[in-house]
Amino acid sequence: QVQLVESGGGLVQTGGSLRLSCAASGRTFTIYAMAWFRQAPGKERAFVSAINWSGTRTYYSDSVKGRFTISRDNAKNTLYLQMDSLKPEDTAVYYCASVRSPSKSIETMSDSGDMDYWGKGTLVTVSS
Repeated sequence: QVQLVESGGGLVQTGGSLRLSCAASGRTFTIYAMAWFRQAPGKERAFVSAINWSGTRTYYSDSVKGRFTISRDNAKNTLYLQMDSLKPEDTAVYYCASVRSPSKSIETMSDSGDMDYWGKGTLVTVSS
């Protein structure tokens, strides 16, 4: 099995920045594309961003495009989400996820039901 552990969440001001990390352990060789999702209070879990195995291709939801940057360091088995120009609407629990299929394209990662591994989440609160 694969374990994913998010970190870096916290309270930030509107317009501020925060960097989330997701450390993977276990059978990390089974991890291919990875993604970030978020769930705000009373809302469904929503797709944020995805990245392919090599880190050469990325995909973002319209709500975060231009403000967030996804990256990964496979040598450290770590996924990152750099969040800039944060807005109160970004407040949510952020989850790290991954798939074990090498054929899963990042453009089809928006369905949370397709993820094979999940972290337990880290809370991001953006104050106004």
